[in-house]
Amino acid sequence: MDKFDWTDKKNLTMLADYYEFTMANGYLENGMDDTIAYFDMFFRSIPDDGGYAIMAGVEQLIDYLKTLSFDKEDIEYFRSKEIFSEKFLDYLSNFRFVCDVWAIPEGTPIFPREPLVIVRGPVIQAQLVETMILLTINHQSLIATKASRIVRAADGRSVIEFGSRRAQGYNGAIQGARAAYIGGCIGTSSTIVDRDFGIPALGTMAHSWVQMFPTELEAFRAYAKTYPQSCTLLVDTYNTLKTGIPNAIKVFDEEVLPRGFRPKGIRIDSGDIAYLSKEARAMLDEAGYQDVQIMASSSLDEFVIKDLITQGAKIDAFGVGERLITAKSEPIFGGVYKLVAIEKDGVLKPKIKISNNVEKITTPGFKQIHRFYDRKTHTPMADVITLHHEKVPEEGPYEIFHPLFTWKRKTLTDYYTRPLLIQLFDKGKSVYDGPDVHEIRDFCRTEIEHLWDEVKRFERPHEYFVDLSQELWNIKDRMLVSHK
Repeated sequence: MDKFDWTDKKNLTMLADYYEFTMANGYLENGMDDTIAYFDMFFRSIPDDGGYAIMAGVEQLIDYLKTLSFDKEDIEYFRSKEIFSEKFLDYLSNFRFVCDVWAIPEGTPIFPREPLVIVRGPVIQAQLVETMILLTINHQSLIATKASRIVRAADGRSVIEFGSRRAQGYNGAIQGARAAYIGGCIGTSSTIVDRDFGIPALGTMAHSWVQMFPTELEAFRAYAKTYPQSCTLLVDTYNTLKTGIPNAIKVFDEEVLPRGFRPKGIRIDSGDIAYLSKEARAMLDEAGYQDVQIMASSSLDEFVIKDLITQGAKIDAFGVGERLITAKSEPIFGGVYKLVAIEKDGVLKPKIKISNNVEKITTPGFKQIHRFYDRKTHTPMADVITLHHEKVPEEGPYEIFHPLFTWKRKTLTDYYTRPLLIQLFDKGKSVYDGPDVHEIRDFCRTEIEHLWDEVKRFERPHEYFVDLSQELWNIKDRMLVSHK
């Protein structure tokens, strides 16, 4: 786990929708507090009509669940509402988290309808954590997914997260930068993220630096004298081609090389970046700076980056800000949290939500996800959602089928499997010692590399197979028929 624990700053137990507490009080008053509930967190569609999403936010979820408690101020707040019983207030005063929790590890490619987080425990507790589970997983998974799309569009060129000043609040900036790193960015502009997570902070100067000096040349010269070992100059304050790049080359010649260093790069932040980058590359190469990198920024996203590369732009790195940190093109990761079973006296009873909208019908029961990999290529072939106790055969053949169009079937052979959901808490005790953010990023990169190229298409990607086991499908079908 990373060392930084953002929940140290504030107890976030009260960050819950008000109806979580009215329901909790109601459960207690109706003698249901010892009922064990099972909740699934899942999502229904991939942002930007993409082929996959990325799981993120598990570490922060664990930090939150470790610190659940209510202080005297919280109790007095509820008492002032005059609708909560003293029995309930006493319950909160002595609150101790005792739930079991499972989740898909961070960095894993995820798909619609799969349970990302499962909570099993007393219904009051399992209900109270809904808001923060959704908030934490939805936000970071959204940004990690967007970052992955942008990094893929960059096609091997570096991408740096530049979005702190445009994020929705400071936690959005901090956790968003962490998620962007998991999704493949090489670093961030945020200093606090470097300090607390060890994610490299990168950056040189703003236009204000150049404007502070009498001339652009003097600004460049001062910066190069101060930072000759890492000199990257912002060349578009006045005129990129007529003054910016010529002045940069002059300073590289006169201030950087004589000090025994090679200049690092230039950054272009405005104008026709494709054209300017090509002209800049020619000028730098002619001056003997073939190794000097060109960075581009200015309202970039995967679509702009893809177009720039198609146009032959000579860009080595991209600084991506507002459209990444806010996932501007589709700023919602629509995760939901639904009751799927209850347990009374050791007997488990599946629960289902039915809707005229087929996508909103839930899958009942306590579940596990098994990912099937091609034994030769390690490519994920399909995910099968099973009942938690089910075993899948270690050797094929194994037939999968579409959960709605059941005549669509495929037989898998020569595979191996991996269960995706791992246990985070056992009766309220943390039992998962997760990897640090650098290991998560490496794992994520490897998992994405192994996905089918068809799943990674930007336009009309192949729909990855997410199916139900026969036993689970039978339970769901019987419940649907019984409610007809």
